[in-house]
Amino acid sequence: QVQLVESGGGLVQAGGSLRLSCAASGRAFSRYAVGWFRQAPEKERDFVAAISWSGDSTYYADSVKGRFTISRNNARNTVYLQMNSLKPEDTAVYYCAADRVTWPPRTADFGSWGQGTQVTVSS
Repeated sequence: QVQLVESGGGLVQAGGSLRLSCAASGRAFSRYAVGWFRQAPEKERDFVAAISWSGDSTYYADSVKGRFTISRNNARNTVYLQMNSLKPEDTAVYYCAADRVTWPPRTADFGSWGQGTQVTVSS
């Protein structure tokens, strides 16, 4: 397993942008796929985006396609989520998770999780 720390959340107006970072410890991180998930109050945790260990493959939820971009820098043990054209319905706690997974990944496949970062989009 790896330890993950998210950062970059905050308050932004609708139409704005944020970039989330997921920093990991451990050499194995470069061989792990990474996913971003989000959970709004009183709702289930939803999948947002995922990237393969090499960065060659990405996968997005329909709700964020064309607005969010996931990327990674294995030399820095960091995965990013660039979020553009943000909407109030994007408001949630965002989590990153990592593991060796099949593709496309399932939420249950991820064993290492961060503590989350709050994203709030005002209308």
